[in-house]
Amino acid sequence: MRLSLRLKLAIAIFLMILGILNLSLFYKEIKNLFYLVSQPIQKFFWKVGDNISGFFEIVFEAQNLQKENEELKLILSGLLSEKIEKIRLEKENQVLRKALEIGLEKEFKLEIAEVLGKDISQDSILINKGKKDGISEGLPVITEQKILVGSIGEVYENFSKVKLISHKNSSLDVKIFEKEIEGLLKGKGNLKLSLELLPKEKEIQIGDLVVTTSLSGLYPKGLLVGEIQEVKKEDANPFQTASVKAAFEIGQIETLFIITDF
Repeated sequence: MRLSLRLKLAIAIFLMILGILNLSLFYKEIKNLFYLVSQPIQKFFWKVGDNISGFFEIVFEAQNLQKENEELKLILSGLLSEKIEKIRLEKENQVLRKALEIGLEKEFKLEIAEVLGKDISQDSILINKGKKDGISEGLPVITEQKILVGSIGEVYENFSKVKLISHKNSSLDVKIFEKEIEGLLKGKGNLKLSLELLPKEKEIQIGDLVVTTSLSGLYPKGLLVGEIQEVKKEDANPFQTASVKAAFEIGQIETLFIITDF
């Protein structure tokens, strides 16, 4: 027996209503299944997102730390500069006190200078005083112990080069201390000195001290130059010569005095 069209339609509507009711009854189960299946994916993206946010936090924190480090470096550099300047001034004051103790300021008009560099191969020293400080070529340069080091050779605006007494172009009138034996001291380079034109009949001994005279007018008299190391006599030469060891230790020189007037 064939069903009528109206009966078929009624059965179809009934089945649809029954399906909808079943879906509503199993809605929670279906939703739960969806969450269960999608959980790993959600967890992955959540972790990625959390890591990304953490990464940016680390970047921002690193930038802040870098900025703080730069600020600390500036502060430390400032403190270090202040410390260095303080040490320099303290050392300069110590040198000045020593100079005052031996009365240098009573004998000469002085300008204190700091050593910036040394060139033994050229027998020269670079100092931090120049034209702006009233320095000119030829001025004598001494230590606080009243030891002659040399003279101003080259002058620039803010610094000068000291030509050591051992420079090959250096020569000065000197005498043997307490013996009144005069001679000419010449620089031989590489911190070596030669005392020449010494009368052959005069007795000179190793260890005798050599000091400046005022004969040339370039240096004040009585500055310590060095001591005799070796004496040489030749029959054919009417004069005797001697090698002289400079009284200053170039490796220990940090501060010098320029005699601007005497």
